[in-house]
Amino acid sequence: MKIAVLGAAGGIGQALALLLKLDLPENSSLSLYDIAPVTPGVAKDLSHIPTSVHVDGYAGEDPTPALEGADVVLISAGVARKPGMDRSDLFNINAGIIKNLVGKVAEVAPEACIGIITNPVNTTVAIASEVLKKAGVYNKNKLFGITTLDVIRAEDFVAEKKGLPEEHVRVNVIGGHSGTTILPVLSQVQGVEFSEQEVIELTDRIQNAGTEVVNAKAGGGSATLSMARAASIFGVDLVRALLGKQGIIQNAYVDGGNSCSPFFTQPLLLGKKGIERVLPFGELSPFEEQKKQEMLSVLHADIQKGIDFVKNND
Repeated sequence: MKIAVLGAAGGIGQALALLLKLDLPENSSLSLYDIAPVTPGVAKDLSHIPTSVHVDGYAGEDPTPALEGADVVLISAGVARKPGMDRSDLFNINAGIIKNLVGKVAEVAPEACIGIITNPVNTTVAIASEVLKKAGVYNKNKLFGITTLDVIRAEDFVAEKKGLPEEHVRVNVIGGHSGTTILPVLSQVQGVEFSEQEVIELTDRIQNAGTEVVNAKAGGGSATLSMARAASIFGVDLVRALLGKQGIIQNAYVDGGNSCSPFFTQPLLLGKKGIERVLPFGELSPFEEQKKQEMLSVLHADIQKGIDFVKNND
C-alpha cells in the first residue's frame, strides 16, 4: 500500500510523515512531496528510523513521481493561519494549491483515496470534488475532508472537564470543520452528564480550539502537531480498512448523501473501496438541533465558494 503526503516539508507534513513511518502497516510505502528542496532530506531522515515502512522524498514543481501508484493521498500543502485570520482568509492561496494538486492526482493516481487536510476544509473539499468531476474520475467514496482533529479535541476537552481518562471518552462531531459549523454531539457521550452551561462552554471551546492554538503560538503558526496526529489516525485507519480490516469507523467531511448539506461530517464505516457505508449521526438534543440548523447557511456558502472557484478558474 502506497501513501503519498503532499506538503510533506511543512509543519503538519513533517510530523504526519513521522507518525505514518511509525504507525503504518508493515511494508507500506510512504512517498513525500513538497515544493521545498528539503523534502528528500526529510525522507532520508525518516528512513533512519527502523520500521519496515519504506520512505521516498520528492521536491520541485511536479508531484508526479510521488503520486505514481499511490493508493492514498493526504494533502496538507498550503499556508497556515495567523492571528487575526479565520479560515476564509486562507482561501485565495490554498484554493489554488488544492486545485492544482488534486488535478495532478486525477491525472496520475485517479483511483487513489484523497484526504484533504488543507484549510478551509469546508471549501477545499468542494474544490477537490469539482476538479475530480471535470477530470471524469470523481468517486465520492474516496474523497475525505479530515476532521479527526475536532474529534480528538472534543474528547480531550470532555475528559479534562470531567476528570476522565481520555481513552474512555468518545465524542461524535458532525457538520463542518470551522467555527460554528463544528458541532460536538455531547448529548451522546456515554456515562457523562453535562449541565446546560457546560454544554455551551464545551461547544464554544471545541469550535474555537484552532484559534486557541493560533493565539498561543503568538504569530508562530497554527495547529500542526495535533493536526498531524489527527491526520495520522485517520490515514492509518483508512489504509487498514483498504487492506481489509473490518469495523473501522471514523468521522470525516464527505459527499455522503446527507439531506442537510452536499458535504457533511458524520461517522463512516470504512472499507476496501473507501467509504463502505455512511452511518447516521444519531438523535440530537434540542440545543444541538438548533446549532445544526444555524450552521447550514455558513456551510452551504463555504461549499458554493469552492464550486465557484473552480468554475471561475478553468
